[in-house]
Amino acid sequence: MAVIRHHVGARLSEIAIHNGTVYLAGQIADDTEQDISGQTREVLGHIDRLLAEANSDKSLLLSVQIYLSDMVDFSGMNAVWDGWVATGATPPRATVESKLANPKCLVEIVVVAAQRD
Repeated sequence: MAVIRHHVGARLSEIAIHNGTVYLAGQIADDTEQDISGQTREVLGHIDRLLAEANSDKSLLLSVQIYLSDMVDFSGMNAVWDGWVATGATPPRATVESKLANPKCLVEIVVVAAQRD
């Protein structure tokens, strides 16, 4: 089966699709002056947009990895996440503290999802 890629750059693709599974690159906020709530909302918006482009959505999430620059932001990120995630379709998820490539980034989220039939 072919691998389909969208938004291909020199270092990464934003989306890779293989055999009905959608893989997104780690998503970060463009506006890094926002607090954890603002950055999380922006990142989830990027995820919504990319999943829609790949014929998927948040109800089809298979796995999520969340990287926080500081676990002090865990509850703030979760408050936004809880309002966004599809009720009854919460995916397996891991959340860890990690030094992110851009020190102004507070959160980075990686998702894997199924495509719609």
